[in-house]
Amino acid sequence: MSRLLERLAEVRKSGDVARLAEAIPYARWMKIAPENGTGELLTRMRFHDDLIGNTFLPAIHGGTLGAMLEMAAIFHLLWETETETVPKIVNITVDYLRSARPLDVIAAAKVTKQGRRMVNVFAEAWQDDRSKPVATANAHFLVTSADEPSAL
Repeated sequence: MSRLLERLAEVRKSGDVARLAEAIPYARWMKIAPENGTGELLTRMRFHDDLIGNTFLPAIHGGTLGAMLEMAAIFHLLWETETETVPKIVNITVDYLRSARPLDVIAAAKVTKQGRRMVNVFAEAWQDDRSKPVATANAHFLVTSADEPSAL
């Protein structure tokens, strides 16, 4: 069993979803962590200066928004589904809707279709107002179990 799946089992027992990000170095560096204080699983990317892509506006770099949406989808799959493997990204399409200001970004994800091997996930990111998203993403993940042969 991978370290992430071991951590997932511990986190599920404790109920503290924020601990899930501790097992992912990239999430720690980007300051991306899941939270469920409202009863809904959300992912927050805390603002820090390394996220700025356009210093003249200033605006958060689109690549960091895409990475954050991907992490939100992964956290959702790990927490909300009964996966026994770490989801592997197959593809992701990100739509950038408006400039993200130098503030925290929040995202929510939901499974739109789940098969035996593939899962489609929609994620949406916003800042102050959920009705004004800064970016959305559609992603496909491979979620075969460890005892099944890989489709790739």
